[in-house]
Amino acid sequence: MSEKKIVAVVNGKEIFEQDVLKFLNDMGPQMAMQFQSEEGIQRVVDELVNQELLYLDAVDSKMSEEADYEELLELAKVNLLKNYAFNKLVGKETVSEEEIEKFYNDYKENFQRPEMLNASHILVDSEEKANDIVEEIKNGLSFEDAAMKYSSCPSKEQGGNLGEFGKGQMVPEFENAAFDMDEGEISGPVKSQFGYHIIKLNEKLPESLSTMEEVHEEIKNQIVRMKQQDKYMNKVNELTEKYKVERF
Repeated sequence: MSEKKIVAVVNGKEIFEQDVLKFLNDMGPQMAMQFQSEEGIQRVVDELVNQELLYLDAVDSKMSEEADYEELLELAKVNLLKNYAFNKLVGKETVSEEEIEKFYNDYKENFQRPEMLNASHILVDSEEKANDIVEEIKNGLSFEDAAMKYSSCPSKEQGGNLGEFGKGQMVPEFENAAFDMDEGEISGPVKSQFGYHIIKLNEKLPESLSTMEEVHEEIKNQIVRMKQQDKYMNKVNELTEKYKVERF
């Protein structure tokens, strides 16, 4: 996507593709997956247009002059100042390679990676259609081509590949079927709340210990959070002596 491309104009206000990207990023990766298709992107554009229309109506209606709005604004200012003070206090913490290595060695049991699967799927709305697709695959159509042709899931653009996942990350029906399959196996129709899945198990990744390189950033971020928490609590304890505190 081109960030400077205009996707809509509302009363003279331009909405850019970068606004769409920000909206998707704010959703988080799991939710954003549902909007990766051309139709999904258009739904996001429509929502951004709707929000801008609502904003224009609020301005025209002078909602900013209402007492309730003023109260919310003051509350937002207080919360913003609290967040600003916290971020200024903790600042940017540095972490050495020695600290990361020590943390890894001290807490190796926390970096045990559970069994994972790499699987692909084709999602359709009826069992009959799913059975027909299974027959086409048996007769020579590749799973990837079948996914691109028939699947209603955005993963069809990757030949149905869902990447790696562990237990608890997929709906139970899908998970139970996938973890019971052998590598290379293609399932029959599996019903879930989303429709009927045809699953292909690409790879089983057994339980293993993550290397320090694999969890380097995770450890670094955790140490940063610990240092920030220490700095925060030290400051709070100091301020408790400065300001009167009563708890009931």
